[in-house]
Amino acid sequence: MLYPGALVLARMLRCRSRFLLQPLIESCLADSKLTVERAAIIAAFCAWTMENVFDNPDVVKLAEVVASGLKRVKMALSSVP
Repeated sequence: MLYPGALVLARMLRCRSRFLLQPLIESCLADSKLTVERAAIIAAFCAWTMENVFDNPDVVKLAEVVASGLKRVKMALSSVP
């Protein structure tokens, strides 16, 4: 059985990984190293993983940053022809 801190740690690590994916998506789109379709799939995955409700204040703050980053990524995706 996992101890309660393990669940919080797992959520924090997943949130950090989503946080780190966003600049990668943005830069790869700008450099044309990533197709729009693939970037959309990665962004959709990030959005799907953000559907969990977070109870730790640190995770909530990071989730808010991730959500704003996802908005930027979606705007970048919509501006690509």
